[in-house]
Formats: sequence, structure tokens, C-alpha cells
Amino acid sequence: MTDAVTVSSLVPRRSVLYMPSSNARALEKAKTIAADAIIFDLEDAVAPDAKELARTQACDAVRSGEYGGRELTIRCNGLDTPWGEADLRAAATAGPAAVVVPKVSGAAHLAEVVAVLDDAGAPPELTVWAMVETPTAILDVRDIAGFDRVSVLVMGTNDLAKELRAALVPGRAPLLPHLATALLAAREAGVVVLDGVYNDVKDLEGFEAECRQGAQMGFDGKTLIHPTQVEVANRVWAPDEAEVEHAQRVIEAFEQAEREGKGVVTVDGRMIENLHVDNARRKLATAEAIAARG
Repeated sequence: MTDAVTVSSLVPRRSVLYMPSSNARALEKAKTIAADAIIFDLEDAVAPDAKELARTQACDAVRSGEYGGRELTIRCNGLDTPWGEADLRAAATAGPAAVVVPKVSGAAHLAEVVAVLDDAGAPPELTVWAMVETPTAILDVRDIAGFDRVSVLVMGTNDLAKELRAALVPGRAPLLPHLATALLAAREAGVVVLDGVYNDVKDLEGFEAECRQGAQMGFDGKTLIHPTQVEVANRVWAPDEAEVEHAQRVIEAFEQAEREGKGVVTVDGRMIENLHVDNARRKLATAEAIAARG
């Protein structure tokens, strides 16, 4: 396995579930949901009169140690709101894996966020998940992805569609160029990129189709709005038994050819090159990371 593809460097983020932090019952339920990560939401899912309660409950949840191996993050309100700075200051020392920042407009915006976090005593390993959900963010996504504290891009497809006056339709044709642009920026910067939410929680067939589209495009996982979507996302973004077996055979065949000094190797009638081996190693590392997460 190459240094670039190790279990330790691959954190499963197949299913990233938004949970409204003003709802104590939802926070309790999240302890039993098999999501890879949770976003404790202080923003869209919380009414103005419940913002302070949500902030307290989200920070308490992160500190509780009761969420197993799930990656825990907090989505703060924007700095242009009455709650944003207090959210960031509270999250800075609550111990989340990251803070999720809505409607990121560029590197200058991120610098303001990080300045508040650092002033509040945030540890240097606290990263930012930057939400890409406006035309400005799409146009500046390369700088956003390359910002040194950003570890994940999160597509905000609902807000992006609203800003663009685009329709949310099966197949997402109006959004595909913008999704692809964000993917390019994430891959250039070496950060994770998460697909946006699917709004019809009762349409699991449509949801699975969109998951498969996102996985085929190259997204690392999907943000979710309902627990019923978790199983599908986990399944779509996990290598199945046949894929793991094939990846193992690709690696073994290539390594055997190298030992024998052969310049050409085939598996199942197809020529194998370095890029196929790298993909196979990543697939195995992904499977191992998922297994380690349990």
C-alpha cells in the first residue's frame, strides 16, 4: 500500500447527517444512527428563539463522548448573523472534529472565521468544513478548497439552486457543471468533498439514484437530512465484496509482474497500469477504514 493511501488517511464520510441541535430527542436518537458523521446544526434547522439552546446542546453533545466512532461537527450560523460569533466561540473549545461554515464566500471570509476560532482558544487541529452554496463560492472555490484550515467542502445544493434560479430535477442537469467545478477544486487541493442533500425523504429510489450519480462523479459521501437515508448512502459509498476481491487481484497481479520483470499485466482480460493499481489500493484502504470504524 502506498504512503498516499493508508487507512489512517481515509476517514469514512459516506453518510453525513444533519441533526437539529434544538431538538434534544433528535440528539439522543443520533447516538444510535449508523451515520459516519453528524453535523449538529445551529443554522437552518433551528428557529431564532432556539439558537442559544441549540448551541448549548450541540456543545454538550460533542463533549459527551456518547456518539461512538462517529465524526462530530457543528454547523455555526454565519458571522453576519446575531449568533455567528458566539457559535464559533462555543464550538472552538467544545471539541468537535470541525466547524461547518455556511455560505463561504472566499478565503477572506474563512480568515475571519479562523481568527474568531483562534481567539477563542481553538486547537490548531480544528478544521473547517466550508459550505459551497452560492455563485460566489463556485467562482472562488479553488481558493476556498486551498485554504489551509479547510479539510472538507460541503455542497449546499438547495441554496445554490435557489441562487442560480435553477430547477432541482432528477439527474440534476442544471447543477452538474457547478458540482464538477467543486470536485475539481477539491481534488486539486487534496480535500474531501461531500455531495448535497436529497430533499424527498420518502423517495429512497430517487435518493439511491442520486447517491450513485454522486459516487460515480467522485464525491466522497453525501450529506443527509433524515436517518432513513443513512443505510443507502453507506452502501453506495462502500466497496462491495466483488470490488474488494477484484482490487486484491489487481494488486497481486501487478506486484507479481514487477517481481518477474514483466512490462505488461492483465486481469480479467484487461491491461493493468499504475493508475489501476492506485485505484485498487484506495478501494482496499476505504474498505479497511470502514471496517475499522465498525
